[in-house]
Amino acid sequence: MKAPRHAYPYEAPPGSAAVAGVLPLACAVITHDEADNIGRCLASVAGLVCEIVVVDSGSTDATCEIAREYGARVIHRDWAGFAAQKQFAMDQCSQPWLLSLDADEALEPAARAAIETVFAGGGEPTHAGYEINRLTWYLGDWVRHTWYPEWRLRLVRRDRAAWREYNGHDLLTVHGETGRLSGHLLHYTYRDLEHHMQQSIGYARMSGRQLAESDRRIPVSKLVFSPLGRFIRLYLLKQGWRDGWRGLLLAFSSVMSAFLKYAFALEARQARNRAKNSPGDDS
Repeated sequence: MKAPRHAYPYEAPPGSAAVAGVLPLACAVITHDEADNIGRCLASVAGLVCEIVVVDSGSTDATCEIAREYGARVIHRDWAGFAAQKQFAMDQCSQPWLLSLDADEALEPAARAAIETVFAGGGEPTHAGYEINRLTWYLGDWVRHTWYPEWRLRLVRRDRAAWREYNGHDLLTVHGETGRLSGHLLHYTYRDLEHHMQQSIGYARMSGRQLAESDRRIPVSKLVFSPLGRFIRLYLLKQGWRDGWRGLLLAFSSVMSAFLKYAFALEARQARNRAKNSPGDDS
C-alpha cells in the first residue's frame, strides 16, 4: 500500500459541519506549525467524534485556521512540554471518552470502523483503554518491520487516563484493562532526512538531560552497549533489513539517538557536578 504523503480519503470540505459524530468521544491534538498535517488528521475523525480540541503553542502558519475549518475548538497555550501539553488538552475535553492523536497521525478507515464497533449497541466499552497499531510512512513508503508493530494507547476513558513523562517521551496511561483495535494509526512522520536528524538530536538531548537530573547511574559503557542493543533489536530481531535502505537508515539513526542520549547525559551530569562543587562567589 503506497500513498502520497498528504493523501487521505476523509477530506471534508472547509467550512462543513465536520464535528457531527454521535459517539461520546472527543479528539484532542496539540499543535505547533502543523499546517501540512492537521487537515489530514482531523479529516480522519470527522463525523466520528463529537468534539475536537486543538491546543496550539503559537503556530505562525495556517494550523489554527485549518483546525477551525474542521470544527475544532482551538486554545492557545504556551509550550509546557509534551506530556503537560497533552494533559491540558485532555482536561479541556468534555466527553467521557478521549481519542488522543498527534497532528501527523490519522485513523485508517479500518481503525475508524473498529472504534465505532467499540461503542456499538450503546453500552459501555469493555475496557478502560484501547491500543491502535501505528504504521509509519517514511521517505516514500510504509515501514512494516523496523518500527512495526508499534502499539499505541490512543482511545481511553478520560477519567481513568493521564499523561506523564517517561524516558524523555510522553506516555498515555490508563487505570484499568486495555484492549487492542484492528486497523492502523497512520503516522506521516519526518518531512525528510534532515528533519529526522534534527528531531532525533532534539529528543536525545531532552532525554539525556532528564537522565542527568535523576539519581540514576550513567555508566560510560552505555555509550557502547545501548546503541548496539538498539541496532540488534531493530535491524536483526525486528527484521529491519526487510525495509531495504529505509530500514538500515532507521536502525542507524536509532543507534545515533541512543549514543547521543547518554553522551548528553554525561555532559549534563558533569556540568551539574561542577556547578555543585565550585566555590561560591564570596566577593
